[in-house]
Amino acid sequence: MDLKQLEYFVRVAELGSFTRASIALGIAQPALSRQIRLLEVELRQNLLTRNGRGALPTEAGNLLLQHGRGILHQVDVAREELGAVRGALAGRVSIGLPPSLSRLITVPLIRAFRERLPQAHLTLTEGFSVLMAEGLRVGNLDMAVLYNAEHSPEVEMTTLHTEELVLISRNTSAKVDVGPSAQQHALQRPFITLAEVADLPLILPSRPNAFRILVEGEMIAIHRKPVITLEVDGLNAILSLVKEGMGHAVLPSYTLSNFDDPASFTLRSITAPCIMSELALVRSSRRPITETQKIAIEVVKSVLTTAMKPYD
Repeated sequence: MDLKQLEYFVRVAELGSFTRASIALGIAQPALSRQIRLLEVELRQNLLTRNGRGALPTEAGNLLLQHGRGILHQVDVAREELGAVRGALAGRVSIGLPPSLSRLITVPLIRAFRERLPQAHLTLTEGFSVLMAEGLRVGNLDMAVLYNAEHSPEVEMTTLHTEELVLISRNTSAKVDVGPSAQQHALQRPFITLAEVADLPLILPSRPNAFRILVEGEMIAIHRKPVITLEVDGLNAILSLVKEGMGHAVLPSYTLSNFDDPASFTLRSITAPCIMSELALVRSSRRPITETQKIAIEVVKSVLTTAMKPYD
């Protein structure tokens, strides 16, 4: 299998068009089509469905796209390691971030990366843990920041931060209409039990969000389940709804650091039990780590340590 043909196929599949891919690759469209066809003949499979609107991967094409991205990424890693022999820390580093952290650390992470590794290329991918774990497996990602990652001999994990989830509510002197008076009394204390949280209307992300899974798991352990009044993906959107009094959130306190008006909220510790969330940097143990990646890990740790200070 020719690497250049594989690169051409991946670009066409990603862009969904021979025309757009030919422009991006700087190759004439007839030559591009010919190379893709040669690849299909070699593999004895139709890889793309061509139509008037563009080109879409077939079932075989989707499988090759998944492997092709990983193969091309590993070629880049090999080139980087050869470059490191000459003393040049360059190459590519691809990092996966959960949506809850992406907005908070993307800008400082890119700035720190450019300062430490000016000749390297950084790719940031936002996604849920399941997708990022698959990206690590096939080689699309060098590393990923994951909440509550499962331990496995296939990955190396470094704990970056351990944080308790807190109840975030609207800050108001008026009574909050949450139900019986016992619930209102609970909301006046600096702490609240998990059983009391289970009686409150909650605004939670949809599955497979790590916080949602963690909250549900802890409540199941005490034979309760959350009262979910709204499912909303996007932490700032959740906080905006909490600010309007439409429900309560169960999130780490640092999420308020990126909100325009954090004083609009009150925080309460959750007890009996508390809900602890672990953030880890995960990379595949099957692939060697490069010097550029080692420095990238240091950058991620430094940026996260600064960004994830609890909100006071």
